[in-house]
Amino acid sequence: MHIAGMQKLTLLDFPGRVACTVFLFGCNLRCSFCHNASLVLHRDGAPPPMSQEELMTFLEKRRGRLDGVCITGGEPTLCPELPDLLREIKAMGYDIKLDTNGSHPEVLRQLIGNGLVDYVAMDIKNSPERYAETCGGADIRSEVQQSIALLMEDRVDYEFRTTLVHPLHCTDDMVAIGQWLQGAKRYFLQQFIDSGDLIGTGLSALTADEMESMRQAVLPYIENTALRGL
Repeated sequence: MHIAGMQKLTLLDFPGRVACTVFLFGCNLRCSFCHNASLVLHRDGAPPPMSQEELMTFLEKRRGRLDGVCITGGEPTLCPELPDLLREIKAMGYDIKLDTNGSHPEVLRQLIGNGLVDYVAMDIKNSPERYAETCGGADIRSEVQQSIALLMEDRVDYEFRTTLVHPLHCTDDMVAIGQWLQGAKRYFLQQFIDSGDLIGTGLSALTADEMESMRQAVLPYIENTALRGL
């Protein structure tokens, strides 16, 4: 288990819970605007900054003070040990939120079916036609579609979200995404933030007015569409 580190307290990442966030190494995508490039580009064989034993010791000490644990990356579903990790965390009484790019629907189905996640936040990178371009060349549209359909079965609480960045997103893309996700429970448009740890260059954030214009383009298809990060 390659644990990259942990944020010991978050009031924002897990809706309705006081939580911590656990970061896992590795991702199968190369999105230019990714703000965790060091996690994505981690080389196999490098020692993890945090062991699973250290994580469990921390969670044991925080029982009663934390409600939930957010598992993010990178892309957590790449990790073969993920189900076992979540099972241990659930046994301590914590709720679990999983962040995913939706590229491994079979893993997502297993985790939901086994009751190992309570909330899923799935990234929608762009409109279907621009997915490969946005993800650094990886065409995962079929897998993403399967994960979308799985979440919209509503067997677990969920959200879809898209980080908007110039020059990768335009109003036409938002219309296409809205049609793709029509009827979704909730959808967030996130403002891009340059963390200084990016994979690509030449990227910039949309203005507040541009973000609102994007939201308006989605609203006819997803009523519960909100802006995040402004």
